[in-house]
Amino acid sequence: MSEAWRYGGNQIKLWRTEAGKSRAELAEEAGYAAEYVKSMEQGRRRPSLHLFQIADSMFAARGKLAAGADYMRPETETHPPEEYMATEADCLALFSYEPLFIPGLLQTEEYMRALMNQACPPADDETIEERVRFRLHRQATMARRVTTHYGFTIYEAALRTGVGGTEAMRRQLFHLLEAAEARNVSVQVLPQGHAFAPALRGPLVLLETQDHQTWAWCEGQNTSVMHASPAEVSKLRQTHGRIRADALSATDSAEFIKRLAEEL
Repeated sequence: MSEAWRYGGNQIKLWRTEAGKSRAELAEEAGYAAEYVKSMEQGRRRPSLHLFQIADSMFAARGKLAAGADYMRPETETHPPEEYMATEADCLALFSYEPLFIPGLLQTEEYMRALMNQACPPADDETIEERVRFRLHRQATMARRVTTHYGFTIYEAALRTGVGGTEAMRRQLFHLLEAAEARNVSVQVLPQGHAFAPALRGPLVLLETQDHQTWAWCEGQNTSVMHASPAEVSKLRQTHGRIRADALSATDSAEFIKRLAEEL
């Protein structure tokens, strides 16, 4: 839970209480469910720009509340993973590019365990079990969000790593084909030889938030960064757009993955 989210949500609650308005009234005015507003007031969800604007108008805050929305954006520096996870679980759309691994949201339990057992420094059994449970929870959240668009682009190298052994990798590839059958999920393959330099620099995720902002998540060896500034996000959107343009179509990607699985 972000401290900024808690502070912003608490400010909305304080102004609402001072104005003598109920949470249900605020929710109705904003077009949100009361429980959704409650979670934002308590800082369990990021208070949206829309809620700040509605609350500012409704409680005659004269811009004092609306100004707080800028502080709900993630830092452009090293960023706490919990904020990314919360945004992922609540996004309108997610577009992921992975050069070396199957994306976590599409991994089989067998594949993820194989990766986690190779962690450096090594993790204990309890830590591995907790990480597996959390990743499966993320996948379950994705499965429930049938109106969220999930687009995954995977570099061919990630399909050939052999994580967990030949049979485990074959099952993982067939799992990708199953996942791509969902109407809100697309899987594309970027073939070797089609990758331009930025595609080799590391994974990239674009997230569209509930108030239609786009944030970009980048990950490296020992760091992860969420970008919210329009200039940085624009550069990363262009990179992701070029990657998808160079990738195979969803139909051709499915054929590619199927052939590769059968060859193993």
